[in-house]
Formats: sequence, C-alpha cells, structure tokens
Amino acid sequence: MTEMHADPEVARLAHAVLLPGFSGTSVPSWLARAVEDGLGGVIYFAHNLTADPAGLSAQLHGLRPGLLLASDEEGGTVTRLHAASGSPYPGHAALGAATATTRTYEVAAAMGGDLSRAGIDIAFAPVVDVHVDPDNPVIGVRSFGADPGRVASHGAAFVDGLHAAGVAATAKHFPGHGDTKTDSHTALPVIDIDPATLYERDLVPFSAAVEAGAELVMPGHIRIPALDEAPASLSARCYQLLRTELGFTGIAVTDALDMRAVAHHTGARDAVDGIARGAVAALSAGADLLCLGNPRTAGHPDQAMFSAARDAVLDAVRSGALPRSRLAEAAERVTALGSARAAA
Repeated sequence: MTEMHADPEVARLAHAVLLPGFSGTSVPSWLARAVEDGLGGVIYFAHNLTADPAGLSAQLHGLRPGLLLASDEEGGTVTRLHAASGSPYPGHAALGAATATTRTYEVAAAMGGDLSRAGIDIAFAPVVDVHVDPDNPVIGVRSFGADPGRVASHGAAFVDGLHAAGVAATAKHFPGHGDTKTDSHTALPVIDIDPATLYERDLVPFSAAVEAGAELVMPGHIRIPALDEAPASLSARCYQLLRTELGFTGIAVTDALDMRAVAHHTGARDAVDGIARGAVAALSAGADLLCLGNPRTAGHPDQAMFSAARDAVLDAVRSGALPRSRLAEAAERVTALGSARAAA
C-alpha cells in the first residue's frame, strides 16, 4: 500500500508518530514533504550536525512549527553535538559517584543550553538504568551507578537541569537495561529477574524521573520474562506498567527500531523489514513515537526506512490489525508536545 491510497487523515496520523533519521547535513526532499505532511519529529545523529546545527533546525522548524527535533546527548561517551571532539561534559557514572546532585543538575542545564541553541527540542537522556552487571556491554558508564536510590536522585536532577534549559527529557531504557550481558543493538537481551527485583530496583529511578516531569520515556528492546515474552518496546504489559503503575502521561518513544533485537524478535529479513514489523507491533502495544534509527548504521537509504514504517502503519490500520483509535491516541500525544514546544 502507498500513501496516495490512504485516507488523508490516517496518513496524517501515521506521519505524526514517526521519528526518522536522515543522511547528510541538509534537508532531503522526501523529508521536507514528510514534515509538511505532519511528521512527528526527526532524530539527529552526529553526521547531521557537522555543519550548522542551528541553521538546520531553523530550516526544519520553518517547514512546520511543532516538528520535534531529538538527539542522543548524554554527556561522557554518548554525544551527537560534540562527536568530533568528544563531549565536554562528564558522563553519568562520574556524576553519580558524588552523593550530591548539584553538579548533575548543572551539567544537564549546560548540556540543555547547547541543545537549545542548536534548536533541538528533546534530549534522549537521562539514562536511568541501574548498572548492576559489570559485564554489561552497552550501559556501563552511561549509568549513574548500581544503587537505585542514587540513580533515581541523579536522574531526577538531570531531568530538572534539562528543563531549566527548556529541553524535554527522556528517561531510558524502561523498565531497566542495567542487568544484562547482551547489547540490544546486536541481539535481544533477556533479563531473568523476579518481579520484586524489578519493582524494588529497576523501576525506582523511572518513577523518580516521571515524578520529576520527564516528558518522554523510552522502553528498551529487552525481554524480561517476569513481565512478558515480548521485548519491553513491543509489550502491551510494559506500556500498561508505565501508564497505570507509574502514572506516566507523556510520550512513550521506542528505542531505534533498526536494532537487531527487533529483527530477532519479529523474524524480520533485514533492518528495514524489522522497522516495518516493529513499528506496527510497538504502536499496537502502546508506543506513541517510533524512532526508526540511523540510516548510516542500518545500511539502508533513509527514505526507504521512513517509507517502510509509514506504509506498514497504513496497511495495519487498513487491515484492522492496528486500531485507528490507538494510532490517533499516539499521534495526539506527540502533537501536544510539539504544539507546546512551538508555543514556548
């Protein structure tokens, strides 16, 4: 199915829940059309930000006010704005080593200032995973530490600091990616813990981030059998936990759908097929915004990644596999944040 055969309102809703990446430092024609058709947002990667980030953001926002621009900016080892030279800010582990959270707030506020000047609306930070496995290959120093209370207090301070700079915060990777030896970029991690551990350890920092007002929460591509057989990002139980037990009312944004954990679970042929299958599964489960991933690492054209997700969502609505009401609910949450950002 192509977009031209879709109900125009359904097509607008489908655009509103997508967060694609793109190649280069200028806006490609396909992306400009998608923005004008109601695209929810765009995720920046380091290769997008080597020339004039503020100018690029102004161009995109100029196409449609309310478009959300997001980037992974954690400090330490994960930065997009400062990828060429390395982040000037300490990472979470260094900040979490201190008992006081004052420095964490100050760093997040300064980082948020950089993002704001670059026209970026959303930071995919803080990482509030409790780092309990020293062999964890993907979280490590990105975490504030191994103590849930300390991670919670520093995570909340980081949220507050970003907010002070006018940047929306994202708590990740729900419900906790700290107790695994597997990187979800390459395979599907399985975290075999009991419900009590999940509630008493891993969920504590997420509850604190929600209470601090984080506008977004990012479920991870991690399977916790005590919760569900599906990865959290594709699990209705996960989203129910986030909404009903943690009281979160903001945007649930997936981790990148081009990651192999998604393809592994859905039986996809490749990254693009994984994006298509993952997009429908995530929306059906309760996600609101679909991060499609980095075309540079996926090895597929940026437009192909976008079109695969959009067409899969449209086909799912047409067939009845995805209720239109669920799509509309997700689009409404994304649009509300975009409108608030545009009015700020």
